[in-house]
Amino acid sequence: FETYKSEKHDILNSLKRRAERLSSALNTLEGVSCNTIDGAMYAFPTITLPEKAILEAQSRKIEPDAMYAMELLENTGIVVVPGSGFGQVSGTYHFRTTILPPEDKIENVISRLKVYHAKFLSSYA
Repeated sequence: FETYKSEKHDILNSLKRRAERLSSALNTLEGVSCNTIDGAMYAFPTITLPEKAILEAQSRKIEPDAMYAMELLENTGIVVVPGSGFGQVSGTYHFRTTILPPEDKIENVISRLKVYHAKFLSSYA
């Protein structure tokens, strides 16, 4: 029983550290706002997209956050779910991501997301 308690404690603490690290990192991105991740394994940040990106998505007949998510996947291999699939408020954009990458890999995920986000914004500036 002591092994179980120790392993459970370690896992929950690791999830807490990853949640704090991811929400903190998301909040450093330009135009991104993320509530503290508490009690879930997901983050659901709001993203402000440039008007040119919104127009480009409309020309492709897809939701702007879906375009962001697809380009993120194509450029980094990172999978997020566009907020448009969750019935978000019209004119707002989000994506859902998880805190489940292992602790020793989450920094790499954050780094790739930061680089992609900056390139996305500059390409549609």
